[in-house]
Amino acid sequence: LKENKQVSWNGGRVCLDYLAIKSKSDSLSELLLSVCSVDLLSNKTGQNRLEHHTDLYHGNELIIRRGQTFLMELDLSRPFNSKIDKLHLDLRTGPRPAVSKNTHVLIPLVEELQDERWEAKIVEQNSNRIKLSVNSDPKAVIGRYKLTVTVSCPNGKAATTHDPSKDIIMLFNPWCEDDTVYMDDEEERKEYVLNDTGRLYYGTEKQIGARTWNYGQFHEGILDACLYVLDKTEMLPSARGDSVNVVRVLSAMINSPDDSGVLAGNWSGNYAGGVSPTAWSGSVDILKKYSQEGGMPVKYGQCWVFSGVTTTVLRCLGIPCRSVTNFQSAHDTDVSLTTDVYFDENMEPINHLNTDSVWNFHVWNDCWMARPDLPPGIGGWQAVDSTPQETSHGRFRCGPASLTAIRTGQVYLKYDTPFVFAEVNSDKIYWQKNRDGTFRQIHIEKKAVGHYISTKAVGSDERTDITHLYKHAEGSEEERIAVETASRYGSKPDMYSTSKVDVTVEVNLEGEGPRMGADAQLTIVVTNLSSQPRSATLHSQVAVMYYTGVLKGTVKKEKLSVELMPNEVKTMEWVLPYQCYQDQLVDQAALMLTLSGRVTETQQVLATQTSFRLRTPDLKIEVRAYPG
Repeated sequence: LKENKQVSWNGGRVCLDYLAIKSKSDSLSELLLSVCSVDLLSNKTGQNRLEHHTDLYHGNELIIRRGQTFLMELDLSRPFNSKIDKLHLDLRTGPRPAVSKNTHVLIPLVEELQDERWEAKIVEQNSNRIKLSVNSDPKAVIGRYKLTVTVSCPNGKAATTHDPSKDIIMLFNPWCEDDTVYMDDEEERKEYVLNDTGRLYYGTEKQIGARTWNYGQFHEGILDACLYVLDKTEMLPSARGDSVNVVRVLSAMINSPDDSGVLAGNWSGNYAGGVSPTAWSGSVDILKKYSQEGGMPVKYGQCWVFSGVTTTVLRCLGIPCRSVTNFQSAHDTDVSLTTDVYFDENMEPINHLNTDSVWNFHVWNDCWMARPDLPPGIGGWQAVDSTPQETSHGRFRCGPASLTAIRTGQVYLKYDTPFVFAEVNSDKIYWQKNRDGTFRQIHIEKKAVGHYISTKAVGSDERTDITHLYKHAEGSEEERIAVETASRYGSKPDMYSTSKVDVTVEVNLEGEGPRMGADAQLTIVVTNLSSQPRSATLHSQVAVMYYTGVLKGTVKKEKLSVELMPNEVKTMEWVLPYQCYQDQLVDQAALMLTLSGRVTETQQVLATQTSFRLRTPDLKIEVRAYPG
């Protein structure tokens, strides 16, 4: 006041009021809590990237895998007081984030983290800096998330503004047991997720060639390009947590005919205005060109190029994937599940009917995932084909189709299983036209398609033959049963059947069912509904199964012969010794019994499948039967 001699007494009161207000404001400022900076600890050589197996990706963004914890640090305006202060993280993905659709995630601060949920915990505090451990949901939507941090105290609330450099990219997680793409073998994860080079096979079954392909999923700009491809699909962001749906839409998006996808196919031999398919040696240039030119299809591709790009995109997003070549690969155009060749009365080909074909080779992909949308036991490797051949639900796409379903002829299980089955195991049937306009079979080749199905070996550049994953040994009874089972669901269901169904088979559990540590005992009931004797041969196979429905391995095979009198019901005891499977038990022990067989007098095919969990003191028995 002495320095302000011009001010009257009333002016002095104004100055005093100002000082009091300023003092109160300073005190309030000390109490308010705000976020000064966020450090996502995203350096590619840091703990987050190393623990999430994302250290190979270019750049220093935070790239993480779902279902796994990650660390971040916050600098606050003052020390955090857990008794009065609150904090939560806010993640948003997609154009219209919504909590109900899992595209807007509110992550609360908790004292202890729990599995399978979004939560954060303070694990370290040093003055104004806190370190958080954040846990993510193993079913989280994948993609790019925008992050904000909200803090509040009794005197106010504050949130950080969105900083694009602090975005978080979420991927699928083959290292997380609760993720549908979980793969339990570390060497296979290194090969099918982390290996950025591979081998593609071509030629003929008698002269198999190989070419090196640079998948380049960790190359600069490729992750952004893959997310761009995903954004170009019509898939809602809320559906991007489902690996089955993601693979299916990407199968359509890698080709261009109906959605301006990545690659334009060309089999004409004239590649003017583009690059010859044989000139490509990797996926990087293709994906970068597509994203940099605003989604204009890249010219040109053929099957091995489509497959190579698909491997890149799926591995980049965290889905285990490999390129697969099938020699003598059939193309079934009428869902007959046979490869048909038609001749007229004079044995001249009827060209307009001969739309089926057999390619010297065809390249597609296998990807690894559980199939919660299908019965247990159907998970594992799934065939997916991005080469545009036939439409599926209005789009050029194919798969994912379970290799287990293909092998056993369960072509009624989605997606596009009949088409892939025909590629690898259809019979080639020759038809001649009769004078009355009908056709009769004149010849059948049962071993014409599906030879030397090949992929790069795990950990080496050698070729490995995986034909046995797609079908039983050619000409074996199991293989013929699969063919005849599949044909019943095609456009010519009576192709192999000669009489009506008159023998049935089912599996029953005794009492409360098998328990951990003891032999599994079941009964197989075979019923002859006819008034004639019947002879049947049943092939049984038991496999250990993960709780996700993915089969771990076969533990027992057996062949049973059954003689039935007219109208007889025969019940047979079936025992699986505990020693057969005790070394292969997984965390939630379950077994699957598959029965397939044939009634020789009628050519009738029998099939049934039953899964059951092993009973423990805290686990009730669960039985599911799926008639084939």
